[in-house]
Amino acid sequence: MNAEVLVLNASYEPLHVVSTRRAILLLLKEKAELVEATDQYIRAASAAFPRPLVIRLRQYIKLPRNLSLPLTRRLVYARDQYTCQYCGGHFSAANLTLDHVIPKSRGGRKTWENIVTACKRCNQIKGNRTPEEAHMRLRRPPYRPRYVALVWLKSPERRPSAWEKYITGKY
Repeated sequence: MNAEVLVLNASYEPLHVVSTRRAILLLLKEKAELVEATDQYIRAASAAFPRPLVIRLRQYIKLPRNLSLPLTRRLVYARDQYTCQYCGGHFSAANLTLDHVIPKSRGGRKTWENIVTACKRCNQIKGNRTPEEAHMRLRRPPYRPRYVALVWLKSPERRPSAWEKYITGKY
């Protein structure tokens, strides 16, 4: 019963990932509702519960606006969904690099707004140039993430496909 369950805020915004055990406790206490489940059941002496994949909190949790997430490789990969921001390919962490949009040698800083994920090939092609100089277009401009869920999100190949629509916001 050590599978992980995505927890959504009342607004359907991803908040956290918890164990199946914790998710069932939230459901039993009626603090959350079941959004998606697997075909499997968890059986107790007097009841059986569908194994949850996604739950939604009944009460909205207000997140601080000035949330300060540390700029780490893992969080940048999660923010960019393990996708090269130049060619759009999906890669494992081992095949991705971090790219400074404005190179460090030109005064580019290590900030959320200046760092993107890039595959090794695209990063090499771009080199010490800006995307415009390299005639490369960013798929999405870099930004500071606005919620904590990135801390717990796994690489796309290691998380349940049922989570995708909630992570990307495309229901």
